[in-house]
Amino acid sequence: MKNKHNLYDIVVKPVMSEKSNNLSALNKYIFFVDKRSDKSSIKRSVEFIFDVKIDAINIINVRGDNVRFKGVKGKQAAKKKAIVTLAQGYKIDLTEGV
Repeated sequence: MKNKHNLYDIVVKPVMSEKSNNLSALNKYIFFVDKRSDKSSIKRSVEFIFDVKIDAINIINVRGDNVRFKGVKGKQAAKKKAIVTLAQGYKIDLTEGV
């Protein structure tokens, strides 16, 4: 296993939205992850941080959009999302510690 500090750097933050809350009923959770991470590193990281077993991981690369704010053109940063499906009997409480 890699350094614990690196495992905490892979998962950036959970996605808290209506869609992600609905998916949590199906034992699926969505996280923003580091753009350089792959499925195996995401699996190791989530299993270590939340002490759960993972069945599947789906990756979504979200490209940055061109935006305009107060007449100034800009670009939003690209992101990577991971949809993590947990094994039967495991659960993650994302509201803990808030």
